Amino acid sequence: MPLLWKVSGGAEGAGAGTGADVYLLGSFHLLKPTDYPLAAEVDAAFADAESLLFEMAPEELESPALALQMGQAALRVDGTRLDSQLPADTARKLQAWFAANADGLQATGLTPQALQMFEPWFVGLTVSIVAMTRAGLDPALGLDRHFADAARRAGKPTAGFETGAQQIAFLDGMDAAEQLQLLDEALGESEQGDRELQQLHAAWRAGDAATLWDGMATEMQRDYPDLYRHVNVERNDAWLPRIEQRLQAPGDDDTLVVVGALHLLGADGLVEKLRARGYRVERICAACETPH
Repeated sequence: MPLLWKVSGGAEGAGAGTGADVYLLGSFHLLKPTDYPLAAEVDAAFADAESLLFEMAPEELESPALALQMGQAALRVDGTRLDSQLPADTARKLQAWFAANADGLQATGLTPQALQMFEPWFVGLTVSIVAMTRAGLDPALGLDRHFADAARRAGKPTAGFETGAQQIAFLDGMDAAEQLQLLDEALGESEQGDRELQQLHAAWRAGDAATLWDGMATEMQRDYPDLYRHVNVERNDAWLPRIEQRLQAPGDDDTLVVVGALHLLGADGLVEKLRARGYRVERICAACETPH
């Protein structure tokens, strides 16, 4: 059951009279081979769309230069080690994580000693990626990569809401407290093992928006409100004008938007924000009992 919505400008003052529609598809950035083939509705949305919009343009996301730029931005420049910045409890959790994930960390080409040279946000992302890989999830099989490849084969143009430089600036621009929150949350999720991650993946496969929201956002909203606003709300607000631009464009060229599922869900998600602006938003899910 896909997390797929169709947005059309059927309301007065919200692009009425234009024939352009936008499909919103909630992505899981790393997936398993068994997640394919996708639901027929998703393939139909891709077939109907003349172009695709991702969080970042595929050619930039897949560029080796991006990882290099991210690593350079995350390097500590004041000569201190990561541990010197961490509260004692976080440092203890990180050491325990190193001990439990030596093989997974080695596969990324990094070592515990090397990670001491980086900012907390970069280490938090590394912890999350190792956890997802350990759970059998593969970035090469993520929904974004799948549709980037499909668009390439079909000759459909693609674009990104954000550039690599913007994403790096957004991460590196987080204040010290937010960065520590990001690392703490990643370590906390890793401590719980693969179970929670597998539950989120199962919820995504089932199109269970409520379980995904509870698992991905409720705790962050409550415990790390600044981080939640930074990671989710502010980016959604920045993306809205780009989506409206597509909806109000002359002609009937449709767009498929593929972004992380969290960006579509809840009161701060793109689905509700577009509804609030007067657009008609319907969930496309043949297997769902009640459309949302």
